[in-house]
Amino acid sequence: MLKEFKDFIARGNVIDMAVGIIVGAAFTSIVNSLVTNLINPLVGLFVGKIDLSNLVFTVGDAQFKYGAFLNAVINFLIIAFVVFMLVKGINRFRKKEAPAPAKPSPEAEYLKEITELLKERKADN
Repeated sequence: MLKEFKDFIARGNVIDMAVGIIVGAAFTSIVNSLVTNLINPLVGLFVGKIDLSNLVFTVGDAQFKYGAFLNAVINFLIIAFVVFMLVKGINRFRKKEAPAPAKPSPEAEYLKEITELLKERKADN
């Protein structure tokens, strides 16, 4: 069982996935900073408040923090757009390899030689 686990961990897909998760977490912190420090103040100018995360409405004792939800939605939209652009860019630069032409079978090669010989005989006559 330990050997199977070692084989599983050593596979390239698992390592690639781990790298992707680490880079994704770092990218998420960058997007959070972008939203918190640049986009929220810009949107806050129109709403009248600088920090969207503090937007709350209260019903009884319950507080609904819709500003924090707006932050999360903005974060998601930015991340989704950037991932879309990355995938689109990768697909554009990915080489579309045409399949190599199939090598003719020996029978097809023999038939080709025969037709060439027949053409030569016909041309000589």
